[in-house]
Amino acid sequence: MKLKLLSTICLFISSTLFVEAQNRLLNSPARKLQLAEFAIANLYVDDVDEDKLVEDAIINMLEELDPHSTYSDAEEVKKLNEPLVGNFDGIGVQFNMATDTLFVIQPVSGGPSEKVGILAGDRIIEVNDTVIAGVKMSTEEIMRRLRGPKGTKVNLKIMRRGVPELLPFTVKRDKIPVYSLDASYMMTKTTGYIRISRFAATTADEFEEALHNLQKKGMRNLILDLQGNGGGYLNAAIEIANHVLEKGELIVYTEGKRNPRTEFNARGNGDFRKGNLVVLVDEFSASASEIVTGAIQDWDRGMVVGRRTFGKGLVQRPIDLPDGSMIRLTVARYYTPSGRCIQKPYESIEQYNRDLIERYNRGEMQSADSIHFPDSLKTKTLKKGRIVYGGGGIMPDYFVPIDTTYYTDYYLALRDKGAIVQQNLKLIDAHRSEWKEKYKTFDRFNKRFEVTDEMLDDLIELGKTLGVEYKEEEYKTALPLIKTQLKALIARDLWDMNEYFQVINSINETVQKGLELIEN
Repeated sequence: MKLKLLSTICLFISSTLFVEAQNRLLNSPARKLQLAEFAIANLYVDDVDEDKLVEDAIINMLEELDPHSTYSDAEEVKKLNEPLVGNFDGIGVQFNMATDTLFVIQPVSGGPSEKVGILAGDRIIEVNDTVIAGVKMSTEEIMRRLRGPKGTKVNLKIMRRGVPELLPFTVKRDKIPVYSLDASYMMTKTTGYIRISRFAATTADEFEEALHNLQKKGMRNLILDLQGNGGGYLNAAIEIANHVLEKGELIVYTEGKRNPRTEFNARGNGDFRKGNLVVLVDEFSASASEIVTGAIQDWDRGMVVGRRTFGKGLVQRPIDLPDGSMIRLTVARYYTPSGRCIQKPYESIEQYNRDLIERYNRGEMQSADSIHFPDSLKTKTLKKGRIVYGGGGIMPDYFVPIDTTYYTDYYLALRDKGAIVQQNLKLIDAHRSEWKEKYKTFDRFNKRFEVTDEMLDDLIELGKTLGVEYKEEEYKTALPLIKTQLKALIARDLWDMNEYFQVINSINETVQKGLELIEN
C-alpha cells in the first residue's frame, strides 16, 4: 500500500513538473516571438518577407546587448571569414583600380596568374568575354568575376605595354594565401621589425617563420608593430604571446556569467623569451592586439609605445545558423594577467561609436595629460609593480602623439581622389624595367632613389584633372609625406610590402621612437 501511495505521489510530482515546464515553454519569450512571426506570416493582410522580418528581429535584439554582439547574413559571413581563414579561391593577383581599369601590381608568387605568364603592369580588360575596363564596374563585381572554386578556369584578355593587341590567358583558379603579417625586416644590425595586420588562422606560423629568419640575421631586439591591428582569433594572440613569455606565465583569462574562468598560460617553448621587446600600438589596436599587449605589459616583458588602445575586452562566440548566416554573441570578458578588463564603457552604442572622435576632440591624441583613469581601475604589473589601468584600452608606457603636421587639406584631397595612387601606377608603368635594372637591390634603391620635381609637377597636374585645387603652402607642408608615400608605393610595386614599410616607417614617429628606446 505504501509503495503504491509513493508511486502515486511520484507520478503526481512528475506530472506537475511536466505541466510547469510546459507552461514555462508556452509562456517563454522564444514561444512569444515564434507565435508573432507565425501570425504575421499567415494572417497579415499583405505579402511579407519572412526572412527579412526574422533578420530584423535578430538584429534589434542584439543591438540591446553590446556593440560587439552582431548578426551577419551568409554572404557577409563569407567575406568576414576570408581574411581570417587565410586563403580564398581566385587567380592570384594584387591589383589596383586606376581610371576604371584593373592594373596588376604583382601576381602572387607561385600563384595561378604567375604560372601562365601574367606580369606586373598588365591591365585586365576582359573576363570571360565581359569587358571590365572603362565601364565603371565596382571592385566587388570584378572580384566576383575573378574568383571562383578551385580548379575552375577563367579566360582573360590583357593589355600589355608595348604590345599592340590584347593577349589571351586562361587561368586555372587555385587557393590563394592571405597573409596577416605585413612586413618583417632588420631595422639595424641587432633590431628586427615585425608588423601584424590581424590575428588570423595562419598568423602564428607566419610570425614564427619571420622570427626565425630575423634571428638568423642577428636579431637580438624585436619591435612588434600592432598599430591599426583590430584583432581576430584569440588562439593566434595566445600563440604570439607564448613566444615572448616564460613557462607558466598567464597570458589571458576569460570569464562570463555562464562561462567559468578559463586560463591560458605560456608553455615555455617560445622562441623570443629573452631579448629587448617593444610593442607599438595606437587607438585602432583592439581585441587580440590588446591581449598580446596587456600580457607583455603586465609581466614587464617589454615596453609599450604609442597611444591608448581601442578598449575591446569582450569575447564573442560564433553561432552558425542553418542558412549560412551567423550570430557573434558576446559570452565572456577577457582579463589581462594582472586582472584588468580593458573593455571601455558601452552604456550608449552611439557614444561607444563616437569614442575615438571624442578622444581626439579632448586632445587625447596629442597629449597624455588629457587622459584620466579613476583610481578604482588601478592595478600593478606583476614583476616591477608599476601602475597600470584597466577600463578603456591599454595605456602605453611611452606616449607618442598623433602626427598631423603633414596632413593638410590639400594632401587629403590628393589622397582621397586617388591622385597619389594613380601617379604611382603611371610611374611604375613607364619606368618599371628601367628602375629594376638601375636599382638591382632595394638597399640601393632606398639610398639613391629620389622623387623628382617632374614627378611632383605631374602629380599636381593630375590632381587638378581630378578636381583638386592646388594650394602651394599646404603642398609645401605636406611635401615630405607625399614624397615618402610615392617612394614607398614604388618600392612596393618593384619588390613587396616589406620594402614599402621600410620606406614609410622612416617618417612614422611611433616606429622611430620604438627604435630609439629599444637601442638605448
